[in-house]
Amino acid sequence: MDILFVAAELAPFVKVGGLADVVAALGKAVRQLGHKVTVALPRYPGFEQGGLLMARRLTPLAFELGGVPIEVTVYDGRLPSGVEISLFDAPGLFNRDGVYGDADGDYADNAHRFAVLSRAAAELVRQREALGTPFDVVHLHDWPAALVPVYLRGDGGRHTPTLLTVHNLAHQGPFSAEVAASIGLPRVAGSFLAAGLEAAGRVTTVSDGYAREIQTAEQGAGLDAVIARRAGDLVGITNGVDHATWNPATDPTLVARYDAEDASGKERCKAAVLRELGLEVAEGRPLVISVGRMVPQKGTDLVASALQKIVRAGATVVVAGDGEPKLVVAIEKAVAKCPGEARFVRAAPEALVHRLFAGADLALVPSRFEPCGLVQLYAQRYGAAPVARATGGLRDTVVDCDAALSTGTGFLFDEPTATALVGAVQRALSAYASPSWRVLRRRMMKLDLGWDRPARRYTRLYQSLVGGT
Repeated sequence: MDILFVAAELAPFVKVGGLADVVAALGKAVRQLGHKVTVALPRYPGFEQGGLLMARRLTPLAFELGGVPIEVTVYDGRLPSGVEISLFDAPGLFNRDGVYGDADGDYADNAHRFAVLSRAAAELVRQREALGTPFDVVHLHDWPAALVPVYLRGDGGRHTPTLLTVHNLAHQGPFSAEVAASIGLPRVAGSFLAAGLEAAGRVTTVSDGYAREIQTAEQGAGLDAVIARRAGDLVGITNGVDHATWNPATDPTLVARYDAEDASGKERCKAAVLRELGLEVAEGRPLVISVGRMVPQKGTDLVASALQKIVRAGATVVVAGDGEPKLVVAIEKAVAKCPGEARFVRAAPEALVHRLFAGADLALVPSRFEPCGLVQLYAQRYGAAPVARATGGLRDTVVDCDAALSTGTGFLFDEPTATALVGAVQRALSAYASPSWRVLRRRMMKLDLGWDRPARRYTRLYQSLVGGT
């Protein structure tokens, strides 16, 4: 099959969150199954800065958006994975430092920017159809690409099936009635995601648990009625881990390699990252990390409130990430109260994030809601037990340990409170002192977390769309 992905992020070139990792890893996994994959994205500066070589097409894509003529230059290239890439260059829209916004917030013209992305992708599909070499399936990732099936319905792309993956329902790409006309949509208030959910051939999300949750008023983010109408077309497919990128046995960023059968190198990694951050290396003292975007969804405020108690319980804590200024300040204040026992690394480089997972014993994932989550998967891969809230994809990927550690792959708690988080961490720290900890670590590291199984499920969905079933 010949599959087109349309997305706003792609690791390692342009990354805001886990979406970038998923698009890159899934594209590679589907390619390894023998299919052709092309990823279409905006031409951000990060691609050239990352050393990606691109060839400029002589003929631009020309179309109208809300009655306004637009030309988009296309640059083509190929990733080391064999995945093709097409970048859309529209003057003034994508040559910015941020993907969705900057320190002042989201860009005011985001609706126009990503409507151009969707419209250009639809035009690319239309051109391929006209040439007699159509894409078999167009796979859209999250709200920035969600208007592609809407535009395809209006410009001759009816015969190319579409699949929309919702990575996070909270991000919908809202637009006003006034903006709707300017991007070629009916003059009704709505969002990119709502329109895409109605128009796409099939809908997936990134875990079975989240697929169930978003059909409820509590977790549906105002779109539960739309999703309920598509319930028969909704499938949950849990994300995976790219073993070529996240593998402690081969990771070039680590001072020592290790695996499930011989994890002795993990202690060296722990000592090295503690020294790197100026923290004491104390035998038997566990390292607890919190890594990721600092937003209310991820429970950063819970980490800030719990941090001192976690340190008092006998752990060293490292928080790495960036996000909302008030949450950054809250973490900074909490860390300042634990000198020598906690560190905050703002906007940590990717290599340091790898070293933190390699050195960690526990990883905090206290999300208020979580479509899938990657932190817990990376932690398990590197032998760090996740302490996670039982919600969405976290509940699907973390099995709560029993008291003897004979079963389980992490530690779950129910309520999104600092008290519940501290209680789960204390339970995990008690387990860390047990001789059975090594058994738990080995069990986590031997989990099948790769992309092969999810990629095969996506491929079967593609085939069902092509076959019309």
